[in-house]
Parts: sequence; C-alpha cells; structure tokens
Amino acid sequence: MARKILIVDDEPSITIPLMFLMEQNQFEVMVVHSGEDALTAIDDFKPDLVLLDVMLPAVDGFQVCQQLKGDPKQKNIKIIFLSAMTRDLDIAKGNTLGADAYITKPFSNADVVRQVKDLLSE
Repeated sequence: MARKILIVDDEPSITIPLMFLMEQNQFEVMVVHSGEDALTAIDDFKPDLVLLDVMLPAVDGFQVCQQLKGDPKQKNIKIIFLSAMTRDLDIAKGNTLGADAYITKPFSNADVVRQVKDLLSE
C-alpha cells in the first residue's frame, strides 16, 4: 500500500509540482490550501507525512504542527515544513513544535524527495 502524503500550501506554483513529484515516487497524495483544511484532511486522509507551509490563511502551519503533535492519535505523523521563512528563529520554532524537518524555499526537488523517503523509512 502506498504511503500517504498531505501537501499543505496556498500557492499552486508549489503544490502542483510537488504533487507530481510525490506521485512519481509512488506516494498517494492529497493537496489542501489552508491550515483549517489540513486539520480536516488529516482526520479523513490519515497521511503518513505532511509537507506543510508556515504562512497559510487563518490557521498557520505552526498551529497545525502544534495541534498534530499534541494529539496522541496523530503525533506520529511526520511533518516537514517547506517555508520561505528562513530566519533561525522560525526554523527553531518549527523544530521546537515537533517538526521532523524544516526545508526553506526555494528548495531542491531531490532534497525534498530524499527527506520524505528518509523520514518514512524510519
């Protein structure tokens, strides 16, 4: 059975290529465009890993991460932040909230695929 990846980003220029890339690597993919939609999709889709933007409308990525890691049923879902927020403070916040990785935009597709595969093979 294919591992499931939820992509959460409000930019189609990011989500479309990422979706294609993940599908090419044999992952089942769902895309949502807001933090609120992510929380609903996580309950329904039950992803193994979330590729999560920080800057989202209403509920931001940090809040999504915090809620997931605080829920005993969902805390084992892997989270990779993909963010244009590149300050050390932002990266530290993501890591403190429990993210498994923090990749800054612009990113290399090969790096994202490697990180996803590494985390899902643990």
